[in-house]
Amino acid sequence: MGGHVGIEHAATIDAMEDVMNWDQIEGNWKQVKGQAQERWGELTNDELDEAKGKRQQLIGKLQERYGWAREEAEREADEFARRV
Repeated sequence: MGGHVGIEHAATIDAMEDVMNWDQIEGNWKQVKGQAQERWGELTNDELDEAKGKRQQLIGKLQERYGWAREEAEREADEFARRV
């Protein structure tokens, strides 16, 4: 058994932490929205209000505004979530 964590388990923990962080972002969106505006200055207040801190909606707004592929928008959003 030992004290190490298997790769699959570590990936599951990372995924769970990401979900929990997005739940926190969504719950505190009014406070976090300013940080999102600083990071992605081309997103309008209306677009950020529509996203409401939801990962999928924010990814869609990033794709529309910046012309990014889905994978790039996902990386951007998830990096933001880790830093908030």
